[in-house]
Amino acid sequence: MGKFVIKETATGFKFDLKAGNGEVIATSEVYTTKAACLKGVDSVKANCVGDIEDQTVENIETVKHPKFELYTDKAGEFRFRLKAKNGEVIATSEGYKAKASCENGIASVKKNAPDADVVEAE
Repeated sequence: MGKFVIKETATGFKFDLKAGNGEVIATSEVYTTKAACLKGVDSVKANCVGDIEDQTVENIETVKHPKFELYTDKAGEFRFRLKAKNGEVIATSEGYKAKASCENGIASVKKNAPDADVVEAE
């Protein structure tokens, strides 16, 4: 079972969505308050049902929000970002060497986020 881990940073609060094995699947931006961070968690839970917009192919089929955008970064790694209904980015992934691994990351968010517990970082 996945979990959202809330962590205080030097400038606010952020969360990591972790899979059952403890691997980080997605990370949030830094929020100014813990309450805003918790709203971000709720937003991920509500919006993780979105389809995938694959931006690594030539003829990109645009998908409406909420959605996962699958793209390649400057280093040539595959990443995804989850966008809410309003188009705001609410979670991002690490870089993956293989596109299939990135797609598995998206599947993991869809599977783990809806019922994930919210815990404080230790």
